[in-house]
Amino acid sequence: MNTITQTNFHFPKQVSVYKGKVRDVYNINNQWLVMIASDRLSAFDVVLPKGIPYKGQILNQIATQFMQLTSDIVPNWLLATPDPNVAIGKLCTPFKVEMVIRGYLSGHAYREYALGKRQLCGVSLPEGLKENDKLPFPIITPTTKEDFGAHDADISRDEIISKNIVSEEDYKILEDYTYKLFERGTQIAQQRGLILVDTKYEFGKTQDGTIVLIDEIHTPDSSRYFYADGYQQRQDRGEEQKQLSKEFVRKWLIENGFQGKEGQQIPNMTDDYIFSVSERYIELYEKIIGEKFEKPQNTTSIEDRIESNVVSYLQKLL
Repeated sequence: MNTITQTNFHFPKQVSVYKGKVRDVYNINNQWLVMIASDRLSAFDVVLPKGIPYKGQILNQIATQFMQLTSDIVPNWLLATPDPNVAIGKLCTPFKVEMVIRGYLSGHAYREYALGKRQLCGVSLPEGLKENDKLPFPIITPTTKEDFGAHDADISRDEIISKNIVSEEDYKILEDYTYKLFERGTQIAQQRGLILVDTKYEFGKTQDGTIVLIDEIHTPDSSRYFYADGYQQRQDRGEEQKQLSKEFVRKWLIENGFQGKEGQQIPNMTDDYIFSVSERYIELYEKIIGEKFEKPQNTTSIEDRIESNVVSYLQKLL
């Protein structure tokens, strides 16, 4: 199966490269960033050993489409998408927090709640909630943004400001943008017969000091979606929700004894399992975007295709 899991490009005017969990980011002339969405799969802050075909293309295309669909309410870093796996945009200094926003009690929030915790990142949660219940109103539960290999951690608004991770003035803007993006994402999801359950946003500052949206937005890696049809009936019967997210990967890992904890072994990912994950990502794309996923015609060398498309665009930019 043809995938791209590692990159080692040398683009014109390249200054440096940062390799994250699933994306590799190339600094061009200290002005622009070339962000390459690999086929690496990350769960519990661990990169799994095998890539997922088309995953990078799917995430990149969802993220860039949603950047365009939200650019009227929140400025973003994006300039162009010269390749299915690539986004090019303005160089930004990222904030060291991820703005997680939740409309429902699911995933990590539910696991904490089930342990008896009634405060998450300084936000109080009411008693009597069941898994996947709608919250009284969306809540922001930030996490730290750690370097590759380290685990992100829950953190409260007050801690972020008191530790000077983000200034109070900037944090108010991040909050405002987070609520606006979540509202727009919720509206778009409703049009597709989906519920946007929770998601995360990342922000940075451009060289002129403007706060902009960066990285991915409303992808199945950064978001959780439920099918709206039958949601309430499933809740009333105590059944699992039918969802579109990466949670199915996390559940498979948990069932096979892995949660990213020290000493745990990543379970073997067979070709059949990898193919099934790829098919799920294609389903996610088609449902979230509302269009059929187009596989690239030439997949003999993803690296050569990316290099050619990026260099061609940079020649115009430089």
